[in-house]
Amino acid sequence: MDDLLKGRLGGADGYTIRCAIDGDKIVGRAGGKLSGKDIDLEITERGVAGSVGDESVKIELQDGELRGNVGKETLTLRGVDRVTGYLGAPIVGWNISAQQTGEKLEGRLGSTVLGREFSLDLGSAPGWVGTLVAVVAFYALEPRASLSH
Repeated sequence: MDDLLKGRLGGADGYTIRCAIDGDKIVGRAGGKLSGKDIDLEITERGVAGSVGDESVKIELQDGELRGNVGKETLTLRGVDRVTGYLGAPIVGWNISAQQTGEKLEGRLGSTVLGREFSLDLGSAPGWVGTLVAVVAFYALEPRASLSH
């Protein structure tokens, strides 16, 4: 049976995130029918690989951190239920902070002023999976998230 990961990125004016988790596959959508992006990720022995929209996602476990790329941006995540990290280059990138409490995940990407909050129901998924999905959705849907274009 599939497990559902669902919630919002950016509050009332943000986007819906809804993914099914089946074994090692995470498949779903962030955003609406017209402006949304499909999410297709697979947890591998070395990390996570897949795509969001037409951008690739490839991160690997290195020294206790998940490191790699979401599209053209670098990503670093650390932790399981208390997750921190960074998307993009130093100075112009986005801080990541999230906390899992039971089956709920609350977090923030970026600063208090310009950042986006996210809230997800995780089902039985760990917090790092929810955080990764939120970051991938943020990258795909927020024009300012991709700073190196």
